[in-house]
Amino acid sequence: MSSATKADKKASLDAAAWMFNVVTSVGIIIVNKALMATYGFSFATTLTGMHFGTTTLLTAFLRWMGYIQTSHLPWPELLRFVLFANFSIVGMNVSLMWNSVGFYQIAKLSMIPVSCFLEVVLDKVRYSRDTKLSIVVVLLGVAVCTVTDVSVNTKGFIAAFIAVWSTAIQQYYVHYLQRKYSLGSFNLLGHTAPAQAASLLLAGPFVDYWLTSKRVDAYNFGLASVFFLVLSCSIAVGTNLSQFICIGRFTAVSFQVLGHMKTILVLILGFIFFGKEGLNWHVILGMVIAIVGMVWYGNASSKPGGKERRSLSMPKAQKHAGLPESTDSDDKV
Repeated sequence: MSSATKADKKASLDAAAWMFNVVTSVGIIIVNKALMATYGFSFATTLTGMHFGTTTLLTAFLRWMGYIQTSHLPWPELLRFVLFANFSIVGMNVSLMWNSVGFYQIAKLSMIPVSCFLEVVLDKVRYSRDTKLSIVVVLLGVAVCTVTDVSVNTKGFIAAFIAVWSTAIQQYYVHYLQRKYSLGSFNLLGHTAPAQAASLLLAGPFVDYWLTSKRVDAYNFGLASVFFLVLSCSIAVGTNLSQFICIGRFTAVSFQVLGHMKTILVLILGFIFFGKEGLNWHVILGMVIAIVGMVWYGNASSKPGGKERRSLSMPKAQKHAGLPESTDSDDKV
């Protein structure tokens, strides 16, 4: 196979991975909004536990069918991953409760510079000037169209700080573990999903009661709410898998930067389905700036020297269970 054909195939697989992540992520946001706002299922942490429980069942079935190969992930690595991942989930929920929407959005935006910091310090990554500027443009555009009122309090700031750093570390760890232990996306998910499901389903009801003063066991389940609950869990399998695929093929920074396209799509779909209230020129301007920044980032980071590691100390990830992984570990973008 010629290098040009390989490049075209990789580009097609990269685009498919991003599309898979965008569709499932936007879909689960819309379904969860209906489940929580319309049917009053406000137990976000418990719901996430259900998501990972469903993912665990799928990975166990695929392993039983022989589609997922046996792999190894040391217990200390698994426990560290689950710790950061669960702190990320709970931290984000607490941050949303204790902070204004504007500060919550700023905290989410700060994940990009934090992820950049982790890559520079831990992976010795160097960014070109164009790559750095494109990231700034994306941050500016998303901030313009999402950040409104900004008020800060001590406990809200602490919650946001924990949420941002734990999320950035968890996403970095996805890429790190896949490279170090040669794990495919399904393999890694097969290791992490059961542990996250067990811990979140045990702690989730207590965390949700603390956040909402409501008990999940007292919720009045109906046919419609159960339908949306099953739909949410089904879509979550794709969301969890696509996140691991994208971060494995690229990096946590690229996942964060280009992932803000989901923010833009959610805003657009909100205007389409829920009316044009809130749609104004500064929101449209922010969307345009963000999209320009994402296109610029994709172009700048893919050029020689746009984003590269100075040295590698871990083996290149191999293919598992028929899932394609990136073949160029020196210049993941």
